[in-house]
Amino acid sequence: MHNPTTVLVTLTAALAALPAAHAGLYAKNSPVIQLNAATYDKLIAKSNYTSIVEFYAPWCGHCKNLQPAYEKVAKSLDGLAKVAAIDCDEESNKQFCSMQGVKGFPSLKIVRPGKKSGRPVVEDYNGERTAAAISQAVAAKINNHVTRVTSNELAGFLEGDKPKAILYSNKGTTSPLLRSIAIDFLDVISVAQIRDKEAAAVKHFNIEKFPTLVLIPEGKDPIIYDGAMDKKEIVKFLSQVGEPNPDPAPPKKKADQPKAKGKATGEKKSKNPKEEKPVEDKASAESESSTSSAETTADTAIPSIIPIASLSTQEELAKECLERKSHTCLLVFTPSEETEIGTKAVGALSHINTKYVHSKRRLFPFFHITRESEAASTLPRALQLSAEVSMVAINSRRGWWRQYEGDFSHQSVENWIDAIRMGEGSKNKLPAGIVIEPTETAASSSEATEATKAEAEPEVETEAVKEETVEDVKEETVEDVEEEAVEEEEEKIIHEEL
Repeated sequence: MHNPTTVLVTLTAALAALPAAHAGLYAKNSPVIQLNAATYDKLIAKSNYTSIVEFYAPWCGHCKNLQPAYEKVAKSLDGLAKVAAIDCDEESNKQFCSMQGVKGFPSLKIVRPGKKSGRPVVEDYNGERTAAAISQAVAAKINNHVTRVTSNELAGFLEGDKPKAILYSNKGTTSPLLRSIAIDFLDVISVAQIRDKEAAAVKHFNIEKFPTLVLIPEGKDPIIYDGAMDKKEIVKFLSQVGEPNPDPAPPKKKADQPKAKGKATGEKKSKNPKEEKPVEDKASAESESSTSSAETTADTAIPSIIPIASLSTQEELAKECLERKSHTCLLVFTPSEETEIGTKAVGALSHINTKYVHSKRRLFPFFHITRESEAASTLPRALQLSAEVSMVAINSRRGWWRQYEGDFSHQSVENWIDAIRMGEGSKNKLPAGIVIEPTETAASSSEATEATKAEAEPEVETEAVKEETVEDVKEETVEDVEEEAVEEEEEKIIHEEL
């Protein structure tokens, strides 16, 4: 006969070893944020930050296999983006998961701030289920509010009363860390990045090493940061001129807007919503729609959109972009009939064009060309542009062209344009016969045009492109210098702090 006490102890131990009913995959101390239908709106939809959300079920084998990698993603992106998960097997979450379009487990969705408060952009993640791949995909989607500044643009950037922070770097890209810091201090501190090759800008603050972070308080001497390139340390350093934004940021009401009096104190008041709202209003403030980071950018503050110009004939295209003296042009080819992707591409360029016009910043021209027009009769074929909508930058003076690859979102297109503007990335050599020489007669020009109708030469990447003369750089803000690609381990790309 068995001892009842022994049986009870054995049974208790066995039950303890079994997973609890409806228990989620992630423990309370997990770096992964645990969501439910009620907290998703506040923690993710209204957040200033990009997030990735896993929709899972505890009984799902693939979900269990993903768990270790997903927790590694959370540690990798700590302070840069949010990594969250929601148990769709919980009764209270089932309807919400269904509303999010979840049809299988695990489903991963990248969520980033949109133009409207509480209306984020949600994209399915369909890449590899490894920590490195997921981390890179999320880091690439972090909204970029960092201004890329050249020597010619430095004086303009330094104008105004708002404090400034400038990272001098020998890197051609903007790191996820710097982008996350710009989000922390959005509308509090203007954050910029300057390349080491911008000699005049480097000399302005006597920069001797890279990276170097410079803080320019309002009306005070600049301060050089000499600490570790660590998120918490940098935030602490920048906080001496303004408090970072809470997340999600409480909505701003007209009654709470700062009045135009005082300088440093007035600026700080307007940027610290925690001090503006009484404690009793905190709950209601958090339930209201927050001001998303995208809404505060320059292009959304502009009263009206300035559409980009259209080209319809070969003569117009040649005059604007294909003559030997022509500088950089950006062309978008779309079908004549209105399509969703065509409208999105043209709209992105129109918003960016409007932003630059209103800020009085020089940028190369954008042109819209429909596929059925005369202007599109030869160039798309010569460049082998087969997609429904194609966007290219072309520089006849330097003999290169470059094609955009992305989803035609405003931020993605602007990042691509910034890379061209800063002389970054590889370029392709223009096929023979496209550029019109100044000595050509009308007849020979026609022959050159006909030549491009033949099968185009394959794309050839140039190893290097000569630098523009000083006059060229002044006329257009693009330096045609290719950067040598530096391959690094996937994890190091995410953690390459500045």
